[in-house]
Amino acid sequence: MLKPILLVEDNPNDLELTLIALSKSQLANQVIVVRDGAEALDYLHRRGEYASRPAGNPAVVLLDLKLPKVDGLEVLRSVRTTDGLKSLPVVMLTSSKEEQDLVRSYELGVNAYVVKPVDFTEFVRAIADLGIFWAVLNEPPPGSQRYVRPNK
Repeated sequence: MLKPILLVEDNPNDLELTLIALSKSQLANQVIVVRDGAEALDYLHRRGEYASRPAGNPAVVLLDLKLPKVDGLEVLRSVRTTDGLKSLPVVMLTSSKEEQDLVRSYELGVNAYVVKPVDFTEFVRAIADLGIFWAVLNEPPPGSQRYVRPNK
């Protein structure tokens, strides 16, 4: 079974466009959607409503920067300081072109920082390329297989 893609996005329009773009890329990976940073952390740490989700990390986290409850930088900080999550690919997918956000994201260990294009066609292409790269082409570190073994 393929690892899912975790999409952390609170803006309904950006969420819809991202899901459309991922579907156009014809990835077979399931997309798990969470709406704020606290929910993302619950999913990643398998707690709260996600306590019984199958073990294993997503193939990639597409993370918005400006989120309610816990912002994207705090989510990234948590991922990079938690054993078992440190090598998880995280792509900041944001509208922010602010240099401080870019610099801080890389300081905290983001794998890529992508500014959401305004043009729909460019946006679809960018998301499709991201999905294909991180879910298919990228070779994960040893011990973090691309596939999740189903629970028996």
